[in-house]
Amino acid sequence: MNSGTKNLGDLWKPLLLGLALVFLYSGVLAKLGRDWWTDENYSHGLLVPFVIAFIVWLEFDGLRKTARTPRLAFGGGLILLAFLMLLGGTLGAELFTQRVSLVVMLAGVVVYFFGARFVRLLAVPFALVLLAIPIPQIIFNKIAFPLQIYASQIAVWGIRLFDIPTVRKGNVFEILPRGATQVIALEVVEACSGIRSLMTLVTLALILAYFTRAKDGAGQTGGFGFLKNSDFWRAVVLMLSAVPIAVLTNAARVTTTGVLTYYYGKQATEGTLHEALGWLVYVAALGLLILFNFILLALFRRFAPAK
Repeated sequence: MNSGTKNLGDLWKPLLLGLALVFLYSGVLAKLGRDWWTDENYSHGLLVPFVIAFIVWLEFDGLRKTARTPRLAFGGGLILLAFLMLLGGTLGAELFTQRVSLVVMLAGVVVYFFGARFVRLLAVPFALVLLAIPIPQIIFNKIAFPLQIYASQIAVWGIRLFDIPTVRKGNVFEILPRGATQVIALEVVEACSGIRSLMTLVTLALILAYFTRAKDGAGQTGGFGFLKNSDFWRAVVLMLSAVPIAVLTNAARVTTTGVLTYYYGKQATEGTLHEALGWLVYVAALGLLILFNFILLALFRRFAPAK
């Protein structure tokens, strides 16, 4: 009875803290949720809270059994840093800083009450939150435009394999449909560059690596022990592989659109057919990601040191 009463009495602290954080970051969370709902580049963010909740539920027994070693100074420093980031981001109207401060605040609270080990155990949920935060537009553009050029170059090369004449000017290429007299200019916009699927693929790569990890590899969490964990490096390689996968699959989409434009004209660039190609790109990219993960699993297991 006393134990149960004590446990119930301890609940008011995290509950009060949670309410305080929701109040402090209510504006940040509202704008973040709106971006997830309206910006297709970050629509995967809508699923991130549910994935995080599922991961925490899976790891709950391990977290409960882990010894608590509160780091008051370190945790308090992180909380102060997060508050200053929130203040600076609010005064400077910089959303990215405000949103990152939420992650720093959560890490600080965990360290303050439970210790740094809990942050390492919850590394994947923290990483997922970071991946769901929209990056500044200036950085987004610097990533998107080169991807548009790469996708255009690969697409033109692919179209010419079908003996279809085309001329490329930057991220725009021109095709004269068969039997037509008017040239159609096709622009590789941001949505076709691979940037949209890239954001989602990097997140999916981390989730895929987590759920296919070796169960006995979770113990190397002390200090920099994770650097000796093959699952950590597999996750890194898998997330990096999302870049060429996104570029190649979207270039294939643009190539297909160009070939269809040559045979069927402008209707191939709009409507149901164009939307279907977009969904097919996502399915193909996800399939390649899963296939590459299986290859990495086989390679890491083959060259893993004997125990």
